Amino acid sequence: QVHLVESGGGLVHTGGSLRLSCAASGSIFSINVMAWYRQVSGNERELVARITREGLTYYTMSVKGRFTISRDNAQNTLYLQMNSLKPEDTAVYYCNSNPPSIWPIRDWGQGTQVTVSS
Repeated sequence: QVHLVESGGGLVHTGGSLRLSCAASGSIFSINVMAWYRQVSGNERELVARITREGLTYYTMSVKGRFTISRDNAQNTLYLQMNSLKPEDTAVYYCNSNPPSIWPIRDWGQGTQVTVSS
């Protein structure tokens, strides 16, 4: 099974940028769609962006034009470049397959906190 470790979060001001990384402990090449999700305490986890093995992408409307998802299948790593950050982007960000927990992924990682101050 593959474990996921997210990193790159932090505290930024409105308009700032962050680059999130998701390192998989094993190959994610077999997984067609990988994605970034986010969750605000008390709310359900929501899909932010997803990418196919071939590089086709989808973004939720609120981040379109500001976030860029990418994947490096050789390095088993998923990225999320976040620009023009807004306070409403504040959340814990997670990576996973889409839909979540497709083999060999079993569980969610610990996530990485992104906080955008106004």
